[in-house]
Amino acid sequence: MDPRDTAPDSWEQEDDGEAPADVQLQTAFTALNVNAKPFVPNVNAAEFVPAFLQRGPSENPDSDGTDTVVSMEVSEPIVPVENGEAEMTTEETWEQKGGEPDEAEPGGGPAGDGGPAEDSQQEIMEEEEEVPTPKVAPAPPDAPKKEHVNVVFIGHVDAGKSTIGGQIMYLTGMVEKRTLEKYEREAKEKNRETWYLSWALDTNQEERDKGKTVEVGRAYFETEKKHFTILDAPGHKSFVPNMIGGASQADLAVLVISARKGEFETGFEKGGQTREHAMLAKTAGVKHLIVLVNKMDDPTVNWSLERYEECKEKLVPFLKKVGFNPKKDIHFMPCSGLTGANLKEPAELCSWYTGLPFIPHLDSLPNFNRSSDGPVRLPIVDKYKDMGTVVLGKLESGSISKAQQLVMMPNRHTVEVLSLLSDDVETEDAAPGENLKLRLKGIEEEEILPGFILCNAENLCHSGRTFDAQIVIIEHKSIICPGYNAVLHIHTCIEEVQITALICLVDKKTGEKSKTRPRFVKQDQVCIARLRTAGTICLETFKDFPQMGRFTLRDEGKTIAIGKVLKLVAERD
Repeated sequence: MDPRDTAPDSWEQEDDGEAPADVQLQTAFTALNVNAKPFVPNVNAAEFVPAFLQRGPSENPDSDGTDTVVSMEVSEPIVPVENGEAEMTTEETWEQKGGEPDEAEPGGGPAGDGGPAEDSQQEIMEEEEEVPTPKVAPAPPDAPKKEHVNVVFIGHVDAGKSTIGGQIMYLTGMVEKRTLEKYEREAKEKNRETWYLSWALDTNQEERDKGKTVEVGRAYFETEKKHFTILDAPGHKSFVPNMIGGASQADLAVLVISARKGEFETGFEKGGQTREHAMLAKTAGVKHLIVLVNKMDDPTVNWSLERYEECKEKLVPFLKKVGFNPKKDIHFMPCSGLTGANLKEPAELCSWYTGLPFIPHLDSLPNFNRSSDGPVRLPIVDKYKDMGTVVLGKLESGSISKAQQLVMMPNRHTVEVLSLLSDDVETEDAAPGENLKLRLKGIEEEEILPGFILCNAENLCHSGRTFDAQIVIIEHKSIICPGYNAVLHIHTCIEEVQITALICLVDKKTGEKSKTRPRFVKQDQVCIARLRTAGTICLETFKDFPQMGRFTLRDEGKTIAIGKVLKLVAERD
């Protein structure tokens, strides 16, 4: 029997067999550089591409790694030898990559290699968590705060809202290329390869399977001058209430329409969401509208100026009727969400469009005037439990700071702000227009409903059940009489409401009020009516506080009327 197969009496006797390995270890240890500088990761480094994917086995210039560490610490771009491409700053990275077709597809690279090793790479990537983590560089403390702008993407179902949102996040560096490649592979498996960009915003399984947004997706990106929050509203008519909630937080709306033959017409005809969304956005208080004519790269359109002008001609009269001023408030631009043409860089195929691409245009818009010294008003959009009670909402006026005492209306709970997150970045204080997450103390999550409002104790917002309002009946087949019930959407609040009395009709042209009380109102008429909600809600008159004084009435899945609150009526006990 071979003596090597038996267990020795003591392990000391058995060291001669291991001796060569020991010697190897010794030499390996002596080659280590103990005085090497600590490793400092370089956030702006170029994307790592394994050497075998680029050009044969890479010649490693240097065994102890001291030089590479130094290049990590130096801030000027130095060319790292292993990567074979110059280090890039984050801003340049994406455009430069756009020009390298071999890296744009997952598993790209020279055809000769990338066999089994590449597969193992893909497996590793699949194990990674799929929630895209936004990379927001912390601003230096003394830097002036960028202006916050909330942009809502609205339009008919399948016009390409989520895809444009995903493409913008990719172009501004908020979604990693690797994450997108993973989405692209998963989408291919489901035979939905053109949907992968929208998955950056449609995160839950139901939305991905059907390719339809349900809840308002949120994401953000920054340009040189501004900080934008994307609110990706659902286009499907079943989810219009969610879309109203999204539009009520927006400062600026982007109406996405599809230029593809047939799709534009469907969205724009009666019953299409292009009309309804534009009207709801105006009612929600959005003043500026950008119309993106999407899918210009489609074979049926092929960047044709005629088709673009045709869509424009049909839309302008309607938008004018809704209340947008075509000269000041509306801006049209062609684009392609799938290819990213004319979103950040001008499109080569589209020589007839001379304006700025989408992201630079957003950056060049004038600032919004907001009063930070007004009373605190923060309508609540959503709430959940996470180490306490967390509420989400957009600060409409006033400013909030950490440890501030506020009052939750209409229940009059006194709460304290434990922490403040503005777009997932913790801050000490917040100015109007910011999308906030607040962790509150002194209130349970069950006691809050969307539509409640955070106010400061010195200046509470009004709450009640009965109010007088001026309403415009937009679409209703039969007549509306006192006793009619509908659903009221006012800021982020949704409540059942009954028209208890019709006070007078208002002449659309002259604004004169009728002397007698009307017995009914019908489509296209304007009236002043008294409304009573099922529960107590927070609201203000339109004159005092426009964001909390405008509302829509909906019934049977259609928007019936829009209106503004004229006066609050005290409850009679």
